[in-house]
Amino acid sequence: MGIFEYAPAPESRDIANLKDHYRPFIGGEFVDGSGEPLKTVNPATEEILAEVGTASVSDVDTAVRAARKAYDTVWSKMPGSERAKYLFRIARLIQERSRELAVLESLDNGKPIKESRDSDVPTAAAHFFYHAGWADKLEYAGYGPNPKPLGVAGQVIPWNFPLLMLAWKIAPALATGNTVVLKPAETTPLTALVFAEICQQAELPPGVVNILPGAGDIGAAIVEHGDVDKIAFTGSTEVGKLIQRTVAGTRKKLTLELGGKAANVVFDDAPLDQAVEGIVNGIFFNQGHVCCAGSRLLVQESVAEEVMEKLRYRVSTLRMGDPLDKNTDIGAINSAEQLAKIRGLVESGDAEGAQRWTSPCPVPDRGFFFAPTVFSDVHQSMRIAREEIFGPVLSVLTFRTPDEAVAKANNTPYGLSAGIWTEKGSRILWMANKLRAGVVWANTFNRFDPAAPFGGYQESGFGREGGRTGLEAYLSV
Repeated sequence: MGIFEYAPAPESRDIANLKDHYRPFIGGEFVDGSGEPLKTVNPATEEILAEVGTASVSDVDTAVRAARKAYDTVWSKMPGSERAKYLFRIARLIQERSRELAVLESLDNGKPIKESRDSDVPTAAAHFFYHAGWADKLEYAGYGPNPKPLGVAGQVIPWNFPLLMLAWKIAPALATGNTVVLKPAETTPLTALVFAEICQQAELPPGVVNILPGAGDIGAAIVEHGDVDKIAFTGSTEVGKLIQRTVAGTRKKLTLELGGKAANVVFDDAPLDQAVEGIVNGIFFNQGHVCCAGSRLLVQESVAEEVMEKLRYRVSTLRMGDPLDKNTDIGAINSAEQLAKIRGLVESGDAEGAQRWTSPCPVPDRGFFFAPTVFSDVHQSMRIAREEIFGPVLSVLTFRTPDEAVAKANNTPYGLSAGIWTEKGSRILWMANKLRAGVVWANTFNRFDPAAPFGGYQESGFGREGGRTGLEAYLSV
């Protein structure tokens, strides 16, 4: 057995307490939704995990009325110090049920257990802890004396970080005194519904949080509902544009966190071994299902060959397979539809003349898997350099001068994130100032903290989530 070979060590799926059937959560109770039930699938095995009752448009109206009643009678009138107690309680309950949530997330989403266990669930709890601290200090947040909540927040979240995106949206909404109607993605509804159980455990007043599983029509009904005061959406740029058109001209406040095509820029003075780890983390974390993934590597020509050699070796050591195996680095693609999209864009890279290298790692016979892939000789006109792939595929371009690196990094309709690898602090500051990206990491990548605002420019959306700045999106200021 070689140094990087380990015996399988799967986490027990029994910890997930998987049920045969899940139901929507409205007004503090689990109810039979009147929509068509959906079956949620384990993308690593293609087995059906559970049947999930979905909401109908009439259920959306019921949930919004429950949220409005809770807002008017309880939540908006409650002192911030009392709301904080509920958020602290929710955070502690997430921690207490963290193994259950992590295994369930990996089963439903396909992500490796080490990511759901060590990243997603702890960060979700951290968002509730952080915002609990703000609940009784809003008048000191810089938004004037006694800032007011908006009312009912409609929230639509994606499938790549189901529980974490829920926390990003619900925690600031509750801390600022709003109530919530949230729709999880139709392929990953399970941890959101376990979160509803946590709301019951925390004895959150009925109607403060409502969870409505369903397809796009339910998300549209939430967006269009006349008694919703704020919309928060994370997902594709295409759907974000539809939402923006729907909300335009109404009183609703809107934040959009959309797609990205981030540049990860490596200069010739960078510590290359560390940079390679950052490149791997930037694009292969969560199978590349990350809106801020470093999917475009810009590397200075003088070190390009050395970087590529180190990168291919490192990627070849990544393990693909069972998401519940603690040794797995690359899990399953979330759905057959997403896998087909990735394959289509990779084929376009082949057709347009880029050089494809794919890791020789074994690919499981069943499930939706795609081996880590690196394209070199990529030109800016190619689809793999312009379009968001949302999979474990890296496009590599080169540059000679810092100005050329900035020009290429900004040559995208997106503007969510970017990375800079260099030993020169002055170069980091110079370049960060010129990059059109909402988040710029220096000598690291994919680092998140509840205290740091996150959001983009251009077709990556607008508004910020997290930190003091993120509170503004849920306040009438």
